Amino acid sequence: MASANTRRGGVLVHITSLPGPEHAGTLGESAYRFVDFLQSAGMQVWQVLPVGPTGFGESPYQSACALAGSPSMIDLKMLSDDGLLPDYTPSPVPPARQVDFEALSTQKEYWLRRAYEHNRARLSAENAYAAWCGQWSWLHDYALFMAIKDHFGKRSWMEWPDQAIRLREPSAMASYENELREDVQYYMFLQYLFRMQWSRLRRYANEHGVQLLGDMPIYVAEDSSDVWANAEFFQLDRDRRPVKVAGVPPDYFSEDGQLWGNPLYRWSHLRDHGYGFWMERLRAMGQLFDRVRIDHFIGFANYYSIRAGAPNARSGKWVIGPGKKFFAQVQKKVPEVDVVAEDLGAVNERVTELLAFCGYPGMKVLQFGFDGGEENPHNLKNFVENCVAYTGTHDNDTSLGWWKNCGEATRESVRRALGPVDDDTVVQQMISAVFASRANTAIAPIQDFLNLDSCDRMNTPGTLGGSNWRFRVLAQELTPELAARMRDINMQSGRI
Repeated sequence: MASANTRRGGVLVHITSLPGPEHAGTLGESAYRFVDFLQSAGMQVWQVLPVGPTGFGESPYQSACALAGSPSMIDLKMLSDDGLLPDYTPSPVPPARQVDFEALSTQKEYWLRRAYEHNRARLSAENAYAAWCGQWSWLHDYALFMAIKDHFGKRSWMEWPDQAIRLREPSAMASYENELREDVQYYMFLQYLFRMQWSRLRRYANEHGVQLLGDMPIYVAEDSSDVWANAEFFQLDRDRRPVKVAGVPPDYFSEDGQLWGNPLYRWSHLRDHGYGFWMERLRAMGQLFDRVRIDHFIGFANYYSIRAGAPNARSGKWVIGPGKKFFAQVQKKVPEVDVVAEDLGAVNERVTELLAFCGYPGMKVLQFGFDGGEENPHNLKNFVENCVAYTGTHDNDTSLGWWKNCGEATRESVRRALGPVDDDTVVQQMISAVFASRANTAIAPIQDFLNLDSCDRMNTPGTLGGSNWRFRVLAQELTPELAARMRDINMQSGRI
């Protein structure tokens, strides 16, 4: 792996956003060809969003399990080529700009069930497979959780009609385990397939000089096996319903703030148990990725606490987080994890001190840097070596969309910083500025390299559904000419 001080360039594009023959991008052939594309472009970093199984709204940041992989990313043709799905007959999927999650779910479920039926007798007799399943302490809880969700019509565990299994009473656990045994084994099998394909892709990427930069949400979803199986570590009442939930106050993205709804941690209880829940999460991320971006890093310094049931985030309060004592344990127990801190938002002195203590690179986002004068931490002049710099992130508008929608005062600030730009040249200049900056790592979303407009942004914070998380690259866009232009940017900025 390259040194943390090496100047590197990268691209942000999620797995599901890749082109390919299925209704969403997968870990199959198109992912390998994208690695080849990155290598030819001189890019050494491929950043993806969280890769866990998604739920309502398809947000990667609201996963059914923070440690599991998404079955939707398993490549069916690769299963067929490996002899795990011998009767696979793909249905033609026309190229589309957006992921069709609904069609994807129906198609994937059918073929993955077929794969399980084909392999279950063989795998149940293999000691190696049993040993593989046994090495993941979270796996069985996740598989049982998913099987019970299916049993209850995919309802949130907060709405399961059987109180005994909601509360994990031993007799109920044993009963559902026995009744749903095949479904539990099915969900464990899917994780085996995901990890097998993921490990193969990561090895290929590393062999071709590309690091995988993953994304780890600070919070876990309310409707997750993480909360169901570890209720004592969250701020829940006796009925195991959230008392306080996460979010952020009013900011650039939302005048009412953002009400995420994730249960908040009981940090004192986590501390008393050696932060084991968190150490397992970090260790699992280190097994998936070369580097890990911890989303909402400021929540470790101070977190925003909102009463469960509040209509918006305006009434929340800041609470002091676990801080340096937590990261002292991280550095002691999981020193192998290479962390990037997403330090965007309400950065105060406590956040700054914690970041300095950890030594992790923070983030700079150029779109944020053209207002507020030279004191703005995202101003190009304030970029430092130990940071990861972006034109924008998955939560931003595309740079072209941002430019078209920003005010004239901001446009004048852009021109003072970048020169006489217009609709046709501004995005290229923004990318060049980020890559030419002092930041050790420079990244732009694939939408910016393709000069795409607002309709192709990945996510609009504070909204559900719509086009969120559906963006998809078209295969014909990843041309040798684009790779050559990207390589030139890397060459000119000393990143090759």
